[in-house]
Amino acid sequence: MNKSHLVAVVATTNDVTTAKAGEIIDAMLAAITEALKSGEEVRLFGFGSFTVTARTASRGRNPRTGESIVIPARKQPKFSAAKALKDVVNS
Repeated sequence: MNKSHLVAVVATTNDVTTAKAGEIIDAMLAAITEALKSGEEVRLFGFGSFTVTARTASRGRNPRTGESIVIPARKQPKFSAAKALKDVVNS
């Protein structure tokens, strides 16, 4: 499923236009993104939680040249599925 299909499903399920459903989904994604950017955790009951984890700097190797490089530290978003979602997927 891609975003346009999700918009169509939300629009038909909630009896709204596809434009309005697209705005709602965009607003939801923007809110999640802003919360993660500020370091907050986003929990959606029965679906899962989004968090930000810190990755330390590490050493790697350029596969083309074999040269050793330093991979800088960074933050990475992470999703953890809720038990209810896992149960639905595995049933």
